[in-house]
Amino acid sequence: MTVEDLTTIRVDQFYPHPPAKVWRALTTPDLMSQWLMPNDFQAVAGHRFTFTAAPVEATNFSGTIACEVLEVRPPERLRITWRDADGTNPLDSTVTFHLHPEGHGTRLILEHSGFDPDDPGQQMARRMMSGGWRSHVLRRLGDLLNDPHVSG
Repeated sequence: MTVEDLTTIRVDQFYPHPPAKVWRALTTPDLMSQWLMPNDFQAVAGHRFTFTAAPVEATNFSGTIACEVLEVRPPERLRITWRDADGTNPLDSTVTFHLHPEGHGTRLILEHSGFDPDDPGQQMARRMMSGGWRSHVLRRLGDLLNDPHVSG
């Protein structure tokens, strides 16, 4: 029996594209806005930036995510903080993208960690974000990578 980790979302996704192309899609602001959200990202450790999305009243999400780049290790790992910018939502989490070459493609492991297992609001957010990462966000990343106009 597998015990669910209530503190972390973990998604394992394979893309039939080289790590350099996946890395470029993960770290180029214009490309990020196509598969994730509008942003002012820079792939520089210490850079503070925001993502903007629609507010979610059920989870007390303001619609603006305040982030800081914690680690940039091309083309292997990108790690950022992920917090609600308005400060009233207690979720203080980290998103890490791990890229591993696999054959002619890339295995992407996404880890979104820092959810409080005892906070019902954070657990609702974890379930919603888990579904979002799995069914929408990483699928849009795959669609972007498949676009012949996006170079690697």
